[in-house]
Amino acid sequence: KRGIYMKKIRLVSCFLAISLLLSGCAKEIKSTAGGEVITTTVATTTEPVITTEPIPEPVTVRVTAAGDNLIHSSIYNQAHKRSEDGTYNFEYAYENIRPLICGDLNILNQETPICNDIFEPSTYPCFNSPTQLGDKMLDIGFNAFCHANNHILDKGMKGVEATLDYWDDKDAVVYGVYRNEDDMNNIRTRNVNGITFSFLGFTEHTNGIRIPEDSEIEVIYTEEIETIEKQIKSAREQSDVVVVSVHWGVENSHIITDAQRNLAQQMADWGADVIIGTHPHVVQDMDEITAADGRNVLVMYSLGNFISAQSVGNRMIGGVVDFNVTKNFEYDSIMISDVKFIPVITHYDYNYSNVRVYPLSQYTRELASNHGIRANSHFDYDFIIETLKENINERYLVLENIDTEEETEDDAA
Repeated sequence: KRGIYMKKIRLVSCFLAISLLLSGCAKEIKSTAGGEVITTTVATTTEPVITTEPIPEPVTVRVTAAGDNLIHSSIYNQAHKRSEDGTYNFEYAYENIRPLICGDLNILNQETPICNDIFEPSTYPCFNSPTQLGDKMLDIGFNAFCHANNHILDKGMKGVEATLDYWDDKDAVVYGVYRNEDDMNNIRTRNVNGITFSFLGFTEHTNGIRIPEDSEIEVIYTEEIETIEKQIKSAREQSDVVVVSVHWGVENSHIITDAQRNLAQQMADWGADVIIGTHPHVVQDMDEITAADGRNVLVMYSLGNFISAQSVGNRMIGGVVDFNVTKNFEYDSIMISDVKFIPVITHYDYNYSNVRVYPLSQYTRELASNHGIRANSHFDYDFIIETLKENINERYLVLENIDTEEETEDDAA
């Protein structure tokens, strides 16, 4: 009987063990029967807990990008006259444009060095701007600055070092010129609303000024194709969105060169997502090109001048490009959308006085008819509209609230 009893216990125990092992929720209990220790597997009362991280909702970053911030003497001299403390007050020059610099990320090509703690402010051909200019750009909303342009070496290596020293304690991304090779390879990144952006800057030339062999300062020229490829691929590995600023093209020309188009395609294929072109001082068209891996890449070939005191009519016309970058975490993808080219107009009165910049939506035929540039160059309101329509794709160009009233013969003279 004891043998039959033990067989029954063992059969029941095996049945329970197999059942519970299959169910994945069991524990062992030891008991004694007839002096023999019996191990029985029984069900536990705790249900298994399965946890999964929820997929975040898509996030969007609004971005704006502006062209050449080109500070001639008339601009900084008027800022000096308007200052109450003997420095420079640039508010008047930029107050009308503030509402456009409204993104989470706002990018500017700072065309002139900012190093007047060592050098006095200076104008063409070798520029230097007061530090209060940089302060004002931060104040109106810019938080990413590219210095990769043909004027960055205007005050030599001391000027570069002073410019970088100025930016060191500012809450901004500064790129395109570097203290040394290690600094250059330290790709600038910023996380905005959960999207990581990286920033790279390249220039075609530096007006014939070269970095001395004994200097560690680094600027990347567009002819350095292998370095550009390496930089973009490195940025691609550590960010969601690769922003490339490139100073290229022919000055005062609306024609996009083959070299610009070819380099844009190469940079897209290597990993660039947004390409911001500057240098011609006039606007050139925009496009969305397809990278080798199928990504859609936004290219702005030239945004023209953000502000300047030049003397050619089409150099008074620039643009601020406004667009959204959305990250979809479920598919780990980036989408660029709602791209708008918003025209801006630099205006000055007689003899380059009162230089200031307006959104086109606030600019009038009367202002255009009284622009000081008319002493040297053809310029009127219709010229502005024609230039924009001829050179910017209509799917991007914003011409809202423009003045449609016909000019009189006196106005057009």
